[in-house]
Amino acid sequence: MIENMPVRNSSDPGRGPADETPQLVIVSGMSGSGKSVALNTFEDMGYYCTDNLPAPLLPDFIRGFTGTEDSPAKLAVGIDVRNQSMDLAALPHWLSEVGAQGRETHLVFFDASEEALLKRFADTRRRHPLSQLGPLSLRDALALERQVVKPLRQLADTVIDTTELNVHQLRRRIITEMRLGASNSPLLLIESFAYRHGIPINADFLFDARVLPNPHWDPALRPLSGRDSAVRDYFRDQSDVVLYLKQVSGFLDTWLPRLRNETRSYITVGIGCSGGRHRSVYLAERLAEHFLAQDWPEVAVQHRELD
Repeated sequence: MIENMPVRNSSDPGRGPADETPQLVIVSGMSGSGKSVALNTFEDMGYYCTDNLPAPLLPDFIRGFTGTEDSPAKLAVGIDVRNQSMDLAALPHWLSEVGAQGRETHLVFFDASEEALLKRFADTRRRHPLSQLGPLSLRDALALERQVVKPLRQLADTVIDTTELNVHQLRRRIITEMRLGASNSPLLLIESFAYRHGIPINADFLFDARVLPNPHWDPALRPLSGRDSAVRDYFRDQSDVVLYLKQVSGFLDTWLPRLRNETRSYITVGIGCSGGRHRSVYLAERLAEHFLAQDWPEVAVQHRELD
């Protein structure tokens, strides 16, 4: 389960302004390249998501979201080798039909090296989708898949190579780069983390919460996280935590607007503690609420150690 707050803004996160062009993201790529992580991340970003949709059904699927008041402005659909190859070859035709319905489409293709894919399948022990065709080795199945999805890669608007990316890095890249139809203001990404696992390398601001009282030493609170009500109540009664949050909020209130005027797509605030589970998570959530209340255009929270 993804333990992250979705990207939010001052309006309904799943629907844009009336003049916003409806978006459709096609998520495709090689098996094991991170497509499931991508769809989960798009869902966190306010997209209505579905996976493994037969390509010929795409126009009718989109049509079902057209013309109603509660239609989501942002859709993401997974289409990959599990489709019939003849359907994949006809995808440009289906996308043209979608475009005629007023949806702006963007195809994102996720790829990785053969060795990386082999290792991921070995780690998860999952069968390759093409194994149902007969006694294929995993390496042969990957080679066949690469041939089948080649037209999708050539058609892609964006290709993301995940060979060197872990789950956290892939989520960050999607959140910060795939902001289709977003405002011109930078995304504010607030990330909790554990110092023992290293600091976020791209953070613009870092705050150390290890000086604050730690619920880890309370047996009743230890298995919980900073998102649970019992832990939130604990921190609300700690004067040091209240003061820390007030001072960090004041500092960011002063300096974030200056970065907001620079040419950048996102600003990252990192908040760390020992385990990345209680103090940093609580503070990240409260800071996100603070900036959402100030109508910062887009705010996202990522809890690195809770993924």
